[in-house]
Amino acid sequence: MPPSNPLSAALARARGKNLHVWTGGYARWLARSAAARARAALKRDGGPRHLLFAFCDHYEPHWKNTDVAIGTERVRAWLHGYPALVDPFRDSEGLRPRHSFFFPGEEYQPAYLDALASLARRGLGEVELHLHHHDDTPDGLRAKIADYLRLYDGHGHMTRTPDGKLRYAFIHGNWCLANARPDGRWCGVDGELPLLFETGCYADFTFPAAPDPSQPPIVNQIYWPDGDLGRRRAQDAGVPARVGEVRRDRILMIEGPLAFALRPGRLLAPRIENAAVTADDPPTPARVRSWVRQGIHVAGRPEWIFVKVHTHGAPEKQAAAMLGEGGRMLHAELTTRYNDGERWKLHYVTAREMFNIAIAAMDGKNGDPGAFRNHVLPPPPVAAA
Repeated sequence: MPPSNPLSAALARARGKNLHVWTGGYARWLARSAAARARAALKRDGGPRHLLFAFCDHYEPHWKNTDVAIGTERVRAWLHGYPALVDPFRDSEGLRPRHSFFFPGEEYQPAYLDALASLARRGLGEVELHLHHHDDTPDGLRAKIADYLRLYDGHGHMTRTPDGKLRYAFIHGNWCLANARPDGRWCGVDGELPLLFETGCYADFTFPAAPDPSQPPIVNQIYWPDGDLGRRRAQDAGVPARVGEVRRDRILMIEGPLAFALRPGRLLAPRIENAAVTADDPPTPARVRSWVRQGIHVAGRPEWIFVKVHTHGAPEKQAAAMLGEGGRMLHAELTTRYNDGERWKLHYVTAREMFNIAIAAMDGKNGDPGAFRNHVLPPPPVAAA
């Protein structure tokens, strides 16, 4: 039976969008953010702020299709379309936009990774690990990750520490990191966070996931998961990353912006802004400004603003938008409003570079963050070339 009054209807809609999961954390973040912005205003020395922008793509050539011929055409569209899209745009360092392809291991085809290597060699992106898994076990997940890293490394996509260990960034398929879904689907491994760290993961870029129930109550933060990391949904508790404190025994959580935004002409019907860029929800100038306003940063370094957005860029409809008018609109806004050299300097970064710059902030580095793109993790061989 439908709700009997407007209040009940509103509560039902809220439950359907899982607002109870994260709005409390969002309210706490708003209060902290207002105080942080006030402190930053008092400390400003008149220099520009720096916008670090990372586009993280859940890049799935076999989205709703397992035909290799279709997957090949989807990859080819990016191989030819992305360089043409980004060539007119430059950040404050003279770099073109850089795309992070979080490639699903279960969709591996050698030709796909070779094509993405071509883009990486041109300085246009890097490849990281995306993984869908269901009803899994720790041993099964560990074996999958090892197999996929070996395959990616064979194409030159994996970075290594000086001791030779493979390192990677991660996005969980279907959002359900550490068995986060209440119905138990699409994961199965409660202790996923320590397992990821042990296999070489340096940072997770899965979130935000709202309105999905996997969304953590922590929003708009770069943070270290804390407490019992072997428990289900361990990412639900954590401490903000801050200058002077670096943890070397766990992965870093790097979230994209999450907020409520007004719909044009519908002031009483706000939408959830979850940093998902799609053909139907393109990256308008208003959305870009909303992302920046969330002010995601390492505590103590508020002048370095981190914006991480995501898409599923391989399917035809999305690719047409990302490689066409949607992509042009995004980069036109970034390179004009946020790259004047006086108020803002823009830095296009990959996921790895964003992590490096976050660690540099925690290590007390300041000034121009572009100097710290390779602060702790070098580029993978294919990008270094």
